[in-house]
Amino acid sequence: MTLFGTAGIRGDVRERLTPDLALAVGRAAGADATGREDTTPEFVIARDGRETGPGLCAALEAGLESAGAAVRRAGVLPTPTLAFASRDRRGVMVTASHNPPTDNGLKLFENGEEYGDDGEARIEACVEERDPPAAWHEWGSAERIGPLPDYRDRIADYAGGHGAALDGIEIAVDCGNGMASRATPQVLRALGADVVALNANVDGHFPARGSKPTPETLGDLRAFLGDSGDENGADQTAGPTLGIAHDGDADRVVFLDGDGEIVHEDTIVAILAEHYTRASTAADPVVVTTPNASSRIDERVAAAGGRVERVRLGALHVGIAAVDEAGDPDTSVVFAAEPWKHIHPDLGPWIDGVASAAVFSRLVAEQGLAALREPIAERPYRKVSVDCPDDRKDPVMERLATTLPESFPDATVETEHGVRLDLDEGWVLVRPSGTEPKVRVYAESERVEELRERAVATVEAAVEG
Repeated sequence: MTLFGTAGIRGDVRERLTPDLALAVGRAAGADATGREDTTPEFVIARDGRETGPGLCAALEAGLESAGAAVRRAGVLPTPTLAFASRDRRGVMVTASHNPPTDNGLKLFENGEEYGDDGEARIEACVEERDPPAAWHEWGSAERIGPLPDYRDRIADYAGGHGAALDGIEIAVDCGNGMASRATPQVLRALGADVVALNANVDGHFPARGSKPTPETLGDLRAFLGDSGDENGADQTAGPTLGIAHDGDADRVVFLDGDGEIVHEDTIVAILAEHYTRASTAADPVVVTTPNASSRIDERVAAAGGRVERVRLGALHVGIAAVDEAGDPDTSVVFAAEPWKHIHPDLGPWIDGVASAAVFSRLVAEQGLAALREPIAERPYRKVSVDCPDDRKDPVMERLATTLPESFPDATVETEHGVRLDLDEGWVLVRPSGTEPKVRVYAESERVEELRERAVATVEAAVEG
């Protein structure tokens, strides 16, 4: 059985993440925690705005309580807020993040951090065993909690230590009918910004746009930001300084400039990584990122006196733990990120798009977006996906371990996290998606289209073969 992908358990609610599975996972998580703790384990549970959330939460709660765990119902929240609430206990978030409304998912947390490989393996084993409920007198109970105000205050306080005040700065935030509507506009206003909130009602149908913020789905926000001149091009109003967009559960964040152009995700990571590296007092500041991340991140971190470590997608916490477990007192992880998803270690071990929105906004207020971008070498970067059934991914990747190096004979090859090809003119990475039936292809180079086309042709041949 393989339940967990790179972002918890996720899928169609009629075929994969059914109420039966939510019940089984709840009972497995409760039994696992009960067996590992001397006192009754507490689980905070929350959900995003999807129509199927209430039913799945009910099944999840039944499973947890029937295994002897105590449940704390936190209601409808951003995923980072649930993670914040799971400190010193456990938590489960019912969300499919940026997937379509037909899907839902489960993310498990312990002390603010997503379950690692060992924890997920234990849950999968318990689900397979299908143990019966605990004795009737050992079942847990439930009560309601409201962590959202404390979370907002904590993010505002944390962001206040970075950059400059937002007083008088106009920021447009597209919440996409998702959970950011409960946090990002409120935090930015608390920091002094003049916030224009778009699509800030929670609606699990996502009627305004798809829950994944992309150039195609962000048309309204891009038009709003770019519509500051008259028909002759004259400037009528200053308009918003910055645009921000989130996915369905607010762990991802996208930034746009005042003209409505999306700032590349790796440029955002490079800016934040350089900031945290320069601000650190550690002798050996480390930024953890993933194999698909641009070399522009390495360049800015090195310029600030730090270094980069890479781990597979969905495993930023593994990379942080590896650095921490080395035990070097001079070494500290100052930032961890994969595209659109950032961990701020001084805040907590969870991915937090709301915190990124607040910190980045204050950096823009301090220096201006153009100044932040100026030292970054933004080489052409492409990411495409090739359809591949889930049950074909392993044999396809085995074939690509041979055929990709044959297609790029001058490349240095690494196969730890997919197949990465480093060339004098850039790099290519091919890896299986952990959330969709696709193989991802990434390329960065001044000759990016040539590299992309060659890599995609090789991947398509492997899938068809």
